[in-house]
Amino acid sequence: MASYTPSVKEILRAHGCHFERTGRGDHEIWYSPITQRRFPVDGKILSRHTANAVLRQAGIAKQF
Repeated sequence: MASYTPSVKEILRAHGCHFERTGRGDHEIWYSPITQRRFPVDGKILSRHTANAVLRQAGIAKQF
């Protein structure tokens, strides 16, 4: 099963979000200027539901 992580990161960057720091394990902390919040992005997102949840935290409509 392919990871959604590269696609999610690409969408986040296109909407102005940026990487802030590493988190626990293989997670990264990203910042969204849309919601003005920080949120975690897993290093290997295997579920489209999780991918859409990350986008929702960033204030972006679901894509998968």
